[in-house]
Amino acid sequence: MAYTVKITKVFSLTHNVKQITTEKPKNYKFQPGQATEVAINKKGWEEEKRPFTFTSLPEDDHLEFVIKTYHDHEGVTHKIDSLNEGDELIIDDAWGAIEYKGTGTFIAGGAGITPFIAIFRNLEQKNEIGENKLIFSNKTGDDVILESYFNDILGDNFISTLTHQNIEGHENKIVDMDFLKKHLENFTQHFYVCGPDAMIKDVSKHLEMLGASPDAITFEK
Repeated sequence: MAYTVKITKVFSLTHNVKQITTEKPKNYKFQPGQATEVAINKKGWEEEKRPFTFTSLPEDDHLEFVIKTYHDHEGVTHKIDSLNEGDELIIDDAWGAIEYKGTGTFIAGGAGITPFIAIFRNLEQKNEIGENKLIFSNKTGDDVILESYFNDILGDNFISTLTHQNIEGHENKIVDMDFLKKHLENFTQHFYVCGPDAMIKDVSKHLEMLGASPDAITFEK
């Protein structure tokens, strides 16, 4: 089912990431970590649907999306970057396989952090952050979405690594076998992986080689 929702707020999180808040349709339901197909309610764009993850919580009276914009072509995110309050989006029902199954390590690459934002916000609200850990890989320090938030709620259990820049407070390595061995002791826990397809494939393979059960690795298939 399709719903038309009005944008109520647009906020820049980084140089190329927007946080967009919209109205919420009555009785609309989703779980933290789930996504929906989104299109722009403007002539010629209504059928151009792309998947975006909810970063708001199910009980909120609004919907929120954190969207990375790409300007290398005239695509949907390029168009989204020019939207303002009062513009409209078209959304479908919620879907997605990423859901919280218990304490573990979250591994995100770039915009792959978005499903984990709602999960961590939900855990924080329930005071259940516990020993959950986040490994977040980006190219540069300017690309790190919600860095101060994750530092605040996770402390030493937030590990930021940058592949194209070496600055204080961040690792300067890709998330490979050696990186995982350095930062993780227990490979029998839950793992949640989201990012570019190649990263998901490589990280999942490394985790399994280090002893993780395939059934314990959650990612969007």
